[in-house]
Amino acid sequence: MPYALPPAHLSHPITLPDGTAHPGTVYLKSVIDHPRMIVGDHTYASDFGEVADWAAHLAPYLFPFSQETLTIGKFCQIAHGVRFIGSSANHAMRGPSTFPFAVFDPETMLGYQPDTRPMTIGHDVWLGYGALVLPGAQIGNGVIVGAGSVVRGSLPDYAVVAGNPAQVVRMRFSQEQIATLTALRWWDWPTERIAAARHILETGSVDALAGYAAEHSLPN
Repeated sequence: MPYALPPAHLSHPITLPDGTAHPGTVYLKSVIDHPRMIVGDHTYASDFGEVADWAAHLAPYLFPFSQETLTIGKFCQIAHGVRFIGSSANHAMRGPSTFPFAVFDPETMLGYQPDTRPMTIGHDVWLGYGALVLPGAQIGNGVIVGAGSVVRGSLPDYAVVAGNPAQVVRMRFSQEQIATLTALRWWDWPTERIAAARHILETGSVDALAGYAAEHSLPN
């Protein structure tokens, strides 16, 4: 039987050999309903324990009334322990004290947010175990974030990063290959074409993927 991607609307996309769904892995788009959080198709998160509220679990400081947004692209992979620390967590730092007096005043608490920078995670990003993403982080497509890394600022497409703060360890592809992948945008292809290209996506080359796109009249 030809390989098929689990439909994007599923909550639990992994089926175990005994036919049951794996409870610790979810397609986030199907289990999150948060006004400040946008998640693309086929992006999953995994955890070793039961999670009642995935939005609060992953982004504990992102409130419905927050002024920033968290945007996560398609086909991202989010490991256990990853947390997104949104701008709502930040305190004002311009004066002598960082104490958030405004949040203790009912008249000013809802309008108080000294930092409103959004967090944006590209497509096909792998966030390793325990990674911490800080306010305003911009993570490019195809980035691999090492376990325990602390991400701030902007990370270029297809970088491998690690450390605190996360630094580029190496680039996964040449600049020419990255330009090709950016143009291909394979994550936007019809799911049946992505499934059929599985062997290329897993073990093939960028040139092979470009050839597949040309053969099937896909964007390139």
